[in-house]
Amino acid sequence: MGAWPHVYAHADMDAFYVSVELQRRPELRGKPVVVAGGGPRAVVTTASYEARKFGVFSATPAERARRLCPQAIFVTPDFEHYRARSREVMAVLRSHVERLEVVGLDEAYMDLTGLDRHRAAARRVKSAVQEATGLCCSIGIGPNKLVAKVASDADKPDGFLELSAAGARERFSSSSPGLIPGIGPKTVARLESHGISTLAALGAQPDEVLTAWFGPRLGPHLAALARFEDQRELELARVAKSESRETTFDRDLRGLDEMEPVLERLTTELCSTLVEQGRSGRTIGIKVRFDDFRTVTRAQTVERAAAEMGAVWPVALALLRRLDPARPVRLLGVRVAGLDEERRDAPAAPDDQLSLSF
Repeated sequence: MGAWPHVYAHADMDAFYVSVELQRRPELRGKPVVVAGGGPRAVVTTASYEARKFGVFSATPAERARRLCPQAIFVTPDFEHYRARSREVMAVLRSHVERLEVVGLDEAYMDLTGLDRHRAAARRVKSAVQEATGLCCSIGIGPNKLVAKVASDADKPDGFLELSAAGARERFSSSSPGLIPGIGPKTVARLESHGISTLAALGAQPDEVLTAWFGPRLGPHLAALARFEDQRELELARVAKSESRETTFDRDLRGLDEMEPVLERLTTELCSTLVEQGRSGRTIGIKVRFDDFRTVTRAQTVERAAAEMGAVWPVALALLRRLDPARPVRLLGVRVAGLDEERRDAPAAPDDQLSLSF
């Protein structure tokens, strides 16, 4: 393993939101605890390992979670508190590792390349996090980010696992391709329709076969992921390229009269944040999810970077009115993208040229 050109570690907090809540409410330790909103369409943010035994995981609809685990204790999420605790965790990581890529509130990649005893260094980080915050994390180590990520997930909770790419291929050969971050359920279903149900089978497929099924870019990429090949380097400064606000409704909205006030409120919240941050962008978009879960986006690139309500709202409103949703709507969102990009001299793109993925 000393021959690896890179040594990356992935630190992933164990059931982070639940763990934070248990520090505030220690009487809940050892019980099935679920962090989720209270609306009829709320989904689980995080579940304790006791709740996971009943099939309750992140993104499980809250109503289904209640059926699966009637004895579960539901806690309303407190994201301001979670963000504060996340800053504490990342400060510990930064005090031990020079090169760090923060990914969300509860995970980060660390570059341990060149250290004579990288395993010992990673264990020191793991212990330091627990001593400083009282929170536990799992750490995976590998020659690339993909192996490190999968290794950290494989030994939870309180895990510590180092794998080579070959070791990962052997360990997970019979696993579903869905094990790999970025290979979603739809792709898994398409692979299964072609008789591919394991990572070993996917990794062994010739590129020309996968190209015929998925195209010249995605096809070979899927096989590379299955072989745990990953050329990505750490992104030491992850600057958000966009800012968005969206909401899922307790009941479906029908007609522009119901949707426009919600979009106006979301746009007000978004613009307030952008102005406070001193950031602006030229691409303004909306997101609409219908009652049948079909999701559409519309966007327009404007001549001047926008952040204020007076510039963003008219564009977002026009996009919604142009779309004029005919079906009931369960989710509505607004976004400003291309934040802080230098102003281009090219003319503004026509309406709907860019479809944003929120």
